[in-house]
Amino acid sequence: MLAEGAAWLESQRHAFCSTAVVYSRGEDTVTLSATIGSTVFEQTDEYNVVERTESRDFLVRAVDLVMVPERGDQVRETVGTQVFVYEVMAPGSEPHYRYSDPNRATLRIHTKHVDTEEA
Repeated sequence: MLAEGAAWLESQRHAFCSTAVVYSRGEDTVTLSATIGSTVFEQTDEYNVVERTESRDFLVRAVDLVMVPERGDQVRETVGTQVFVYEVMAPGSEPHYRYSDPNRATLRIHTKHVDTEEA
């Protein structure tokens, strides 16, 4: 029953809270629906100073992404006349993506804004 409920919630997130983005690695691209999120990472440097970094996260259905996310891949999000380009990455040794649910149906991909283009 819990698995059915989680699947229903995932379908609702995908249907009502997502936007189209283009995921690319070199010449390979796939257009898919993603929900926008964020993650705050905290790291302590050698001087014991805590650095906080916030990533822009894209939550996508694992079945929709035909490739395993790799550092350096790009996600393009079009907003009006601008295309925001994000690179898949996470600070330090943090993983650049993770599954966002126990059933591994949703990937949370961590990114950083690297460019803005005109649509």
